Amino acid sequence: MSGIIGKKLGMTSLFDSKGKSVGCTVIEAGPCFVTQIKDRDKDGYRAIQLAYDDLKTNKANKSTQGHFAKSGVTPKRKIVEFRNFRKEFDSKVKLGMEIKLQDVFNENEFLDVTSVSKGKGFQGVVKRHNFGGVGQNTHGQHNRNRAPGSIGAGSTPSRVFKGMRMAGRTGGEKVTVQNLKILKIDQKDNLIYVGGSVPGSNNTYVVLSN
Repeated sequence: MSGIIGKKLGMTSLFDSKGKSVGCTVIEAGPCFVTQIKDRDKDGYRAIQLAYDDLKTNKANKSTQGHFAKSGVTPKRKIVEFRNFRKEFDSKVKLGMEIKLQDVFNENEFLDVTSVSKGKGFQGVVKRHNFGGVGQNTHGQHNRNRAPGSIGAGSTPSRVFKGMRMAGRTGGEKVTVQNLKILKIDQKDNLIYVGGSVPGSNNTYVVLSN
């Protein structure tokens, strides 16, 4: 899996070849630096560790500073491991090597985006599971419009089945959206324009992979 680390900046729209407006997400992707190379003999698997987004040295502990010092890279905020990079790229990778957006992706290709979705706190069943609710205030049901309703029978089975859709904490989970089209790549500013929406709020770290 080839990939790169980035940060979601927001949403905008672009015009395609037919003049149609297409909604897209703007992501600042890279540059990333190789901070560790794992091999099968020593670590049991092959992987390339990339780091992104500068971190002040005084905010990194000694072990973190030592880890980045081995590759000659200043401390970074986000670290991600990638397995199964392209063979032609994997053979050339070295510690401290800079990886830019255009080294991994091209326009009109498709990629997967992984990030943490927006946390929405404790939510009821209407928002969490798209329940319809009662929908009307008839027959004395003045306060049941957004209630979950029955959650199981009484005597049999006398319990609530696992997996019952009920109210609870919503969002704040790792989510992957697949097969998003790359509409545009801005090499000068390290920006990639991806068609559609990407999970997470603005300034959330995202992992782009293919």
